[in-house]
Amino acid sequence: MYFDLVSYIDYLESRGELITIAEFVDPELEIAEITDRIAKSEGGGKALLFTNTGTEFPVLTNAFGSEKRIAAALGLSKLDELSENIDQIFSDLSRPRNGFVDKLKALPLLKQISDFFPKTIKTKTPQCQEIVMPSPKLSDIPVLKCWPLDGGRFITLPLVHTKDPETGARNVGMYRMQIYSDMLTGMHWHRHKTGAAHLEKYRKTGKLMPIAVTLGGDPVYTWCAAAPLPENVDEYLFAGFIRKKSVRMVKCITQDIEVPEDSDFVIEGYIDPKEACVPEGPFGDHTGFYSLQDPYPQMHVTCISHRRGAVYPATVVGIPPQEDAYISRAIEKIFLKPIQMLIAPEIKDIYLPATGVSHNIAIVSINKKYPGQAIKIANAMWGAGQMMFAKAIIVVDSDTDIYSTNSIFEAFARHWTPATDTYFSKGPLDVLDHAARQQCFGGKICIDATQKLPEENTKMQEEQNLTYLFCNSNNIPPTKAKLKIVFDPEVDVSDFDTCIWLAGNNIDVAYDCSIIDNSLLVDACTKIARDDFHRPWPNIVCMNSETIDAVDKKWQQLGLGEFIPSPSLKYKKLEK
Repeated sequence: MYFDLVSYIDYLESRGELITIAEFVDPELEIAEITDRIAKSEGGGKALLFTNTGTEFPVLTNAFGSEKRIAAALGLSKLDELSENIDQIFSDLSRPRNGFVDKLKALPLLKQISDFFPKTIKTKTPQCQEIVMPSPKLSDIPVLKCWPLDGGRFITLPLVHTKDPETGARNVGMYRMQIYSDMLTGMHWHRHKTGAAHLEKYRKTGKLMPIAVTLGGDPVYTWCAAAPLPENVDEYLFAGFIRKKSVRMVKCITQDIEVPEDSDFVIEGYIDPKEACVPEGPFGDHTGFYSLQDPYPQMHVTCISHRRGAVYPATVVGIPPQEDAYISRAIEKIFLKPIQMLIAPEIKDIYLPATGVSHNIAIVSINKKYPGQAIKIANAMWGAGQMMFAKAIIVVDSDTDIYSTNSIFEAFARHWTPATDTYFSKGPLDVLDHAARQQCFGGKICIDATQKLPEENTKMQEEQNLTYLFCNSNNIPPTKAKLKIVFDPEVDVSDFDTCIWLAGNNIDVAYDCSIIDNSLLVDACTKIARDDFHRPWPNIVCMNSETIDAVDKKWQQLGLGEFIPSPSLKYKKLEK
């Protein structure tokens, strides 16, 4: 069993899940372009190890970019094992224990859980500190620039360690970091993130905020940092639960923070709460659009160390599907059981499709028993952690296959009457949502496509020619459909996945969705000032022609197999 990044790479290679590229590939744009082509190939392609990067360190991308690989990274044969393991723990802990003997039987379980807690160790030379850079320079690390309009190079898989100055509680989050200079980075944490909350507390103390950023190590750390765990759950406790062993932690060299001993890189530093925030971005984001430039704190680097043979892990985000879609699939598995036990036991399954970029669309199947239950479920989910960012929640019966588009639209056709089964609300939106009239706040929609009970039946049901219709703004046919979505003239409305991706990104439900003649009409066009829209509208994420041509020319010599054209060519006409 592997417990560090190098061992995981060896595992992937032994299973035929890794391509090693020995020819030089530029970390500026070229690695991202190759990764984008592979990640969008069937099944997510293979992991990529670039060994010639112009630095002494290789770069690993697409390491989690398939269901098989994300399961392997978590030490599972299949992702369903994760929810099964959580189910077992929850069931064991919540089972009533009446007698003394019965309570004694719980002691081994409690002992097992205690063994999962991270442990701080003392060792002469921890792996992550085998080599301490005498003059630390971020330029010595092959940090990628992924997209042409990015503000610079960004660390995309950092595990950012902070501590609550009042309680000492640790948090590990994943916040992208723009490289400003050899000793200065940005820290892109949104206002609702724990790291931002810790900084606010440091502002009150007037002290410098210590930070440690790790890269690599056991691949389970990266996934735990990306997972939206409750604030009171230590990410390394959860990693220990998955691995069934405690994470070994060591003290940093220049900051009072502990990090995993097997990390590949450790970047230590601080944020000065007295300093003004600095411009960060733009950045080609997981929404498939550039997140715009905004002010964020800056981190001063005080030390960089790494293990011998360190590998720099990176991910590329952009128009889906990408590697992050598979990370999200694993996150769905940890969401399900707590939501079932604590919020909505009638939920059977939850699916966040890749085209919904994690937070735009959620599809939920339920065991329906009473009228209005679909609306209750939507409200419950909008109150459950980061599910609060979901724009559209589609609720179906338990016998609907939520992973099948045909099955979903069959439920629409049979059980959804737009005029009576569509519920509108408002609430928080992701800070990256560019279509919201007010940043971080906007409309939400619940589509109740469950079979209606007698109390819910209405006389509004009408025959419609189509379940859904995608059309361009310059050609809206009179065809009657339950769902009609209107796009810019440049959009290929025969491309279903692209249409769903754009629809999720380009609407504020409160302004762009309306019920007309028992049809749900959705305006998914680009918004401008004449639409009463006064925020900047971002560009979509596409590679430039120069990089596409460069990768085309060197493709065969890189040993990547059959030629794959650039996915960006499909979207060039949508660029502004």
